[in-house]
Amino acid sequence: MRPWSSEEFEAELRAVGEARYHHLHPFNQRMHAGDLTEEEFRGWVRNRFYYQINLPIKDAFILTKLPDGAQRRRWIKRITDHDGTADTEGGIERWVRLGAAVGLSREELHDVRTVLPGVRFAVDAYVDFCRHKPWLEAVASAMTELFAPDLLSRRIVDVEKHYPWLDSRGLEYFRTRLTQQPADIEHLLGLVLTHADTREKQEACLRALEFKCDVLWTLLDAVQLAYGKDR
Repeated sequence: MRPWSSEEFEAELRAVGEARYHHLHPFNQRMHAGDLTEEEFRGWVRNRFYYQINLPIKDAFILTKLPDGAQRRRWIKRITDHDGTADTEGGIERWVRLGAAVGLSREELHDVRTVLPGVRFAVDAYVDFCRHKPWLEAVASAMTELFAPDLLSRRIVDVEKHYPWLDSRGLEYFRTRLTQQPADIEHLLGLVLTHADTREKQEACLRALEFKCDVLWTLLDAVQLAYGKDR
């Protein structure tokens, strides 16, 4: 079977997000409609932090497998974007500020013993996927970033509108990601569209992206079950 053209393949990737990205999850939709209680919002921030602190770990696994130095030099920025450097604050620290804005201490966020089992299972599965799968599939799994900018833009507006009790300064994580993601997305697309040069590789990348969508969906399932109105 012939490989898709770059345009066809990108369309296939984007179709996965349109159908399966977690912007469609009921918990996310309730967040943007202003329907979450403080407890629900706090539970989401607390459990999503476990995903955030694992992002540089999964990126480090991918880094070790990338095929050349030029790609590794670009990819390492993802790690410092989240972990920070000696002189700059990273995304993890910005999420700690979001935690403070919803009433969570640094110690509470970093206490992984309180992470919901479903969240832990989903996030750990994602890290293991990136550790064991070929680098191309691991990179493709990160392509949920294709669909994130629109969601992040809406999240900033909707949270400021519907949750006045939340200090807007706590949303700096999302504002910063909006400036970082264009370069990240360009790199992801270039890697996947260039190196997925057979139909078999393309379909493996699609499955990887579907898996990552399932990870994000499962995380919200767990949070909704534990904190949602119908728990």
